[in-house]
Amino acid sequence: MKLTYDKGTILIDGEYTTPYSKWDERANKYRATALNYKDIINYLENSDINFKDDVLDLIPMGDLSSDITLRPYQEEALGRWLSNGKGVVVMPTGAGKTFFALKLIEKVNSPTFIVVPTLDLVNQWKEELSKAFSTEIGEFTGNKKELNAITVSTYNSAYINSAYLGDKFRLLVFDEVHHLPSVGFRQIAEMFAAPLRLGLTATYEREDGLHQELPRLIGGKVYEIDPEPLAGEFLSEFETKKITVSFTVEEQAQYKKLLSVYKNYLISHNIKMRSPRDFQKLIMRTGRDPKAREALLARNRAEKLAFNSSNKLNELRKLLNPTNRTIIFTKYT
Repeated sequence: MKLTYDKGTILIDGEYTTPYSKWDERANKYRATALNYKDIINYLENSDINFKDDVLDLIPMGDLSSDITLRPYQEEALGRWLSNGKGVVVMPTGAGKTFFALKLIEKVNSPTFIVVPTLDLVNQWKEELSKAFSTEIGEFTGNKKELNAITVSTYNSAYINSAYLGDKFRLLVFDEVHHLPSVGFRQIAEMFAAPLRLGLTATYEREDGLHQELPRLIGGKVYEIDPEPLAGEFLSEFETKKITVSFTVEEQAQYKKLLSVYKNYLISHNIKMRSPRDFQKLIMRTGRDPKAREALLARNRAEKLAFNSSNKLNELRKLLNPTNRTIIFTKYT
């Protein structure tokens, strides 16, 4: 039996069937999604089936070393991840997710592909990686396509090039991993054969519930720490205060109008939103049903209106103080 990589999938040439594989008439072989590579290997080894593994074509890598020292909670997170070889680590902003990942990359010491949301973060990661390790750091983006043993890419570029990149790395790192379960980006995880997978985020849950896909794509949550235990020693002291604001009269009317378009479509087509898969079905409908697209756009506009109410800006003006440094996080700009 022989296993090879083929454009985001694993071709299985032999007499035995394996979990996750289906017969491909054109190739005259069994085929499985690259995501399932590690599980297929485990099955064959546990079944005492002889096989040749030609799936990974790894970029050569030298030994890594750094002078990074982890904090106690980062050490605990590292131990948890190493015992699984996959999974999501959740730490608040400022808790050192990047430095934790650098130490993990050093420990694993295997070709590593890092996926981040923006070009700015590509540059930040490359800078930190270059400081930590005496090796050339690659970049695979719209601006530059240079592969090295450690390479940083955006979600968009990784998604477009997954079939080509999927056999070249053993460790896959997703920064801001809550972006991964979206319908397009999840194909990155599905088309890479990398058996080791790490997700980093401060916000694991998604409003649409698609974070429930993460255990399948890269492993479930292996470590989480809240800001409170870190305040005063590793993070600044803080107070959480929720301020509610109201729509203006015009915004309220527009919000109700948009939401009614969305809800009326669901009711008229007997669609109930009980799980992320139900929402995915609605998204799939938009490709063939103009009314479904209209309903989804109305929902998105209603959400954007709620996030950008003019009274929020009025309240923000009261809070801002020119003598204090302020960071503002917002979903929409």
